[in-house]
Amino acid sequence: MPLDKRPRVLLLIPHLGGGGAERVMELLARGLDRVKYELHLAVITQAEISENSAPNWVHLHALGASRVRTAAFRLLVLVRQLKPDLILSGMFHLNFLVLLLRPFLPSETRVLVRQNGTVSTSLALGLQPWYTRLLYCLLYRNANRIICQTRSMAEDLAHELRLSESRIAVLPNPVNVEEIRGFMSVHPELKAGSGPHLLSVGRLSREKGFDLLLRAFFLIRKQYPGASLTIAGTGPEEVRLKADCNTLGLGTAVDFAGQIAHPWRLFPGATLFVLSSRNEGMPNALLEAAAGGLPIVALPASGGVVELLRGQPGVWLASEISAEALAASLLDALDSLLPGERFAHSFVEEFRMDRAIHAYEELIDRTLKEK
Repeated sequence: MPLDKRPRVLLLIPHLGGGGAERVMELLARGLDRVKYELHLAVITQAEISENSAPNWVHLHALGASRVRTAAFRLLVLVRQLKPDLILSGMFHLNFLVLLLRPFLPSETRVLVRQNGTVSTSLALGLQPWYTRLLYCLLYRNANRIICQTRSMAEDLAHELRLSESRIAVLPNPVNVEEIRGFMSVHPELKAGSGPHLLSVGRLSREKGFDLLLRAFFLIRKQYPGASLTIAGTGPEEVRLKADCNTLGLGTAVDFAGQIAHPWRLFPGATLFVLSSRNEGMPNALLEAAAGGLPIVALPASGGVVELLRGQPGVWLASEISAEALAASLLDALDSLLPGERFAHSFVEEFRMDRAIHAYEELIDRTLKEK
């Protein structure tokens, strides 16, 4: 296809170097066919972007807004200048903004939004303001398609918002399985110390359940006094979680490692990976841990997570979302595992970059052809 005839695709994320949702959009920017599409990546809350943040064929735009909700004018100006054929937004609050602006966007522009959590659970847990349900109901109808990561997530969305399932697409998250496995093959060493060494990755926010993990870890230390826990990520709960560590007397046994661009660099030193989330769609941190072969202990954070992990070798799925259930599963795993034991986790194959990118391209092409 001649370069000047390529559809112009604009990917939107709040900022680079964030959690799994941002990681998905970064991988799409790197993986989508540069011959087929003219690719643009807009970052809402950064004033500058390093040229190394994306391949040189991706056009970068830093809007420099203080928050997503204050970016309406800057985003509208960018879209009206670019006149993209398709916009793909990757987080619910940014989805709301794009869909709120839709009447002011070029009429030919298609809009895809990626939902990154189970709506009913998020609303039931009170993790969002009271008016969030209203915004979902009013605005998501303005999208050409809503992307979910699992079939159960799509069914939940259709039921909660009374949407036709034909408006919802179920696509796998892209995961760089080959890169992670390649790294693990040349970095097999284990972390020093008696251990076991637990690892968890995610935004430090309530839905990620790190408060539950700390309480479970406190119970684990009674039987494994040499146990350590590394939590990689940043977020609004950081101060409170560190205070919880002090209250529980965990001290230096817990390492808050901050934001790490490639969390799999921590995998060789980990005995197992912990997913402690109260609510998830299909977290990339979990999929990356599976690609690295780590044993996995998880809370039943969503129907999709349960469907993916139930009965899998090397996976211990807790019976309910609680610190006690998480501690019980952790103890089961630690009592069963051999030192340095790893697992193939074949279920991660469907999330490989080539398969996931192909699925996204099929949806983009189908949406562009619709009138």
